[in-house]
Amino acid sequence: MFTRFYTALISVGISLGGCAAPIKETDMKPKLFRVILPVSDIERATRFYGAVLGNSGMRISNGRHYFDCDGTILACFDPRADGDDYDMTPNPEWLYFAVDEIETAYEACMKAGATARAGDVHGAAAGKINARPWGERSFYVEDPFGNKLCFVDRSTAFRGP
Repeated sequence: MFTRFYTALISVGISLGGCAAPIKETDMKPKLFRVILPVSDIERATRFYGAVLGNSGMRISNGRHYFDCDGTILACFDPRADGDDYDMTPNPEWLYFAVDEIETAYEACMKAGATARAGDVHGAAAGKINARPWGERSFYVEDPFGNKLCFVDRSTAFRGP
């Protein structure tokens, strides 16, 4: 895909200047299999995400608890509990979950102690279930550790044009 794009740019006289050469397309099909989610209390994270995700997950070490999210591992990681000498900081960007029952997910988040995101997303309340201009039904919350989460109705998940 990128090779075709790069070739198309050159064919119309557009140069990418100092950009690296395009990556050669291969048959490699990487799969995202684990995402680290920093937390400051592994026990609280286990309870929160167990309630929100609807499964108990698996303790991997003193400071790591894994949850299977449809083939991708959500790895709650508490560096202090794992013996590291630094404190966690929340992820700066949103982590998106596609769910079959958005209303159930919203109720589970609120009951577990998530904080509904203030403000709006394109004119609709961020912290409430709303249809977004790109077609998704979603809501935005923060977990007890300040990580930004968005839950999307799986049947409306936007995956690009």
